[in-house]
Formats: sequence, C-alpha cells, structure tokens
Amino acid sequence: MRIAVLLGFSAILSIVYASAGDRAQEFQRCSFLCDNRECKGPSPTPLPLALRITRWTCLDNCRYNCMHEITSQSIAAGKRPLQYYGKWPFVRVAGMQEPCSVLFSLLNLWVHIQGYSKIRRIIPRAHPLKGFYLIWSIASMNTWIWSAVFHTRDTPLTEKLDYFSAALTILTALYFTVIRFFHLYTPSTSERASPARIIVLRVWTIICILAFIGHILYLSLPPRFDYQYNIIFNLVLGLSHNALWLLYSLPASISLLKRFPNRPKSYRPRVAGRAATLVILTTAATAFELFDFPPWRKALDAHALWHLATAPITSTWYHFLIMDASDPSWKEVR
Repeated sequence: MRIAVLLGFSAILSIVYASAGDRAQEFQRCSFLCDNRECKGPSPTPLPLALRITRWTCLDNCRYNCMHEITSQSIAAGKRPLQYYGKWPFVRVAGMQEPCSVLFSLLNLWVHIQGYSKIRRIIPRAHPLKGFYLIWSIASMNTWIWSAVFHTRDTPLTEKLDYFSAALTILTALYFTVIRFFHLYTPSTSERASPARIIVLRVWTIICILAFIGHILYLSLPPRFDYQYNIIFNLVLGLSHNALWLLYSLPASISLLKRFPNRPKSYRPRVAGRAATLVILTTAATAFELFDFPPWRKALDAHALWHLATAPITSTWYHFLIMDASDPSWKEVR
C-alpha cells in the first residue's frame, strides 16, 4: 500500500530545500556565469525538445550542468557528493530528473491497475466493501501518477500534487479500514442498515473529508510549506491504519476486534496473520528512506529502491484484501 509513503516520511526528502551543494560559492559562481553566457546573451542557447516538454528553463539547465561538473570533480578527488536543493545529483533521462523513481512509480501504478481489475473481477458486486476498495485503488493510482510527474520534474506545484495525493491515499486507506473493522458498511442492497450505523458512517465520512480539506488549506498557506506538519499528519494516519491491521492479526485467544460479521471475536481465519506480515514488510521497506546514500551511478538511490520495494508489497496487499473479502461469513451479510 501507499502507507509505505507515510512510514518512509514521504516529505522528508525536501525538508531542507537549500542544501550544502547549492549554497557553495563554486556552484553559485558557475551558475551565474552560465546564466549570463547561455541564457542572457543576444542568442540564448536553445534547449532540446525533451527539456522544453518537461519545463526546464535555461537557468535550470545551467544549474544541472554545474551540479554534475562539480560532482564529477568531487568524486575524482575522493570526496562525498553533496546534495543540491534537497536532492542528490541524478543523471536526467529525456528531461526526467530521477528516472529510476519515475520508472518505479509507474511500476506501482501498474500494480494498482492490476489490483483494481482483480477487485472488480473477483469480489462480488454485492460485497459491502467492494466500493470502498475501488475508491482506495483509484486514489492510489492517482498518487503514483503524480509521484511519477514529481520525480520527472520537481516544482512547487508537482511537489504539492504528489504530497496531497499521497495524503489522500493514506486517509482513504484508514477510512475504509475503520469502516471494515467497526462494520459501518451497509449489509446489502436489500437489507437496511441501522440508523445508528448510518449516522456513524456519515460522521466518519465528514471527518475524513474535512480533515483532508483542512490539511490542503493549511499547507497551501504562505509563507512556506510546513514539511514537519505534513510528516506528522501522515504519520498519525498511517500508524492508526497499521495498528488496526495488527489488531486484526491477534491470536483468537486475545482478539480485541470482531473480525467478521456474525462471528465471535475469537473467529480468526488463517489469512489473518498475513496482515501483520504485510505491516512489518511495509515498515521494513522504509529502511531505504532512513539509510539514505548517494545514488549509484548517479541514477539509483535509496528513495528509488523504496519505490521498487513497495510494488510487490502492494500486490500482496491486494491479494490479502481479496482473500479477506472471500471469507464465508461475508455471505451472511449480503
């Protein structure tokens, strides 16, 4: 799931927008000279089509070239590369700033497209949770699209779209998980839900909508994007989501949640333990984020590896949700 975005502190890569590399006088001087020579002369150097499509400016291109020129000199001298504007120096491909992260974001998008198709095909239409799972799947696809866009070209707009989409996916995951565990869904199309359940579901839905709107409005206020708040907001949502699935996995003897309708708390299907395994794997994948390192061959870094790790985990999450939805007890509430 995109919950890994949360536990990996999705915003942490841009907490420090100004880094040692772009603050260095050598870099500032190189960028200034290049800007005057290539961009402000009587005949500015035209950019290749790929750079124009991905919205690079002449000054951006100067900064990119200066960054790699200085980085190559540092590596040749046996020095550790520096970060520039909060990121490691990457070799761009067809205008993409972080090609590996773009590729792996698209891989995650493909996994969600496949998962969406499986939910539509395997889970019966009458299942009370099918609609919620499909909404989460669509939100996740939207997130990985913007992740690919953001890693293609990092701008204030693409950064916000990536972070806001990630928060929506995490919130949607918590939204359907609460509905699933506290049985707030409508039992079936033919059976009427209790008035109390309908009220609680509506209140929970309104809370989630207002929380997301408030989150966006707060982060959109000047003078700056509050990265620390963004991390805390997503952390609370993600840990709450994971805590519920860990409760789902508890042994039958100490079960705290009623896992399935019309079953006692002690009812525990064989698949229950898989939820805890997935939570652990999701958390473990964040090690790539916590132990950051300069990109290998200026292309593959810890963040890209983290995106790669989330793809098989997400595929397994879909398989688990389908197995959970296939439990015989659900037939009794359709």
